[in-house]
Amino acid sequence: MAKNVVISLSGGMDSSTLLLRCLSEYDNVTAISFDYGQKHRVELERAQSLVNYLNDNGNSIKYQVIKLDGLVNLLNSALVTGGDDVPEGHYEEDNMKATVVPNRNKIFASLVQAVALSEAMANGNDTNIALGIHAGDHAIYPDCRQEFRDADDNAFRLGNWEADKVGYFTPYLDTDKLGILKDGQKLVKELGISFNEVYKRTNTSYKPYPSGNSDYKSASSVERIEAFINLGVDDPVQYEDETGEVEYNVAKIYVEKLLDEYSSAAVLGDA
Repeated sequence: MAKNVVISLSGGMDSSTLLLRCLSEYDNVTAISFDYGQKHRVELERAQSLVNYLNDNGNSIKYQVIKLDGLVNLLNSALVTGGDDVPEGHYEEDNMKATVVPNRNKIFASLVQAVALSEAMANGNDTNIALGIHAGDHAIYPDCRQEFRDADDNAFRLGNWEADKVGYFTPYLDTDKLGILKDGQKLVKELGISFNEVYKRTNTSYKPYPSGNSDYKSASSVERIEAFINLGVDDPVQYEDETGEVEYNVAKIYVEKLLDEYSSAAVLGDA
């Protein structure tokens, strides 16, 4: 029987790599993105571009954007249009709590579960939900914690007949962003596609410029660039600052300095 999977595709680095892994592991792939009024909605354009690129290169992905943008004026978060400025700095600093979107992962999970169960019942085959959760998920986002995921899954199974037809695919549970990128390097070779063409079609920045280019000072960008630094590969995304477009090396130097300062401050704090 065909193996089916439903993936929540944010357009970011992690879920885009997970999409490649799903293409390698499953016969039928459904990808879903959510428009909830996020400031960084360029991620939706990147997700569509990536799906188009992959489909043009011999793959078959069923893709749909689900519009939830009617929520935008009701959500209190720096990530949505009209919210406070997205903070800059290290991704483990306390000010990053401003980027929490209330109940976001629960909203997304409910819809993905509904789609996965619907596909399983319609096709007669079990269907997995692919999640890009990884060891780098941290306590600033409570809906990334295992306790939340277990409780959410329990509610799904209590509230639906035949929920046993739905399982989970979490290949990155014990790795970090660097490990995810390393898997991406393997997968592009397996799928016969370009690493740069894939990852330039991703967005991790929470503060993209009107041009769609990524900033390199917000915490999400810092975390991404750190992974590319550790991999020893240039990030193909176009970065920008108040001066205009910049070479990747400008972003790399900024992040290296920030990480060094954060590490030094942590050492002093432990002294």
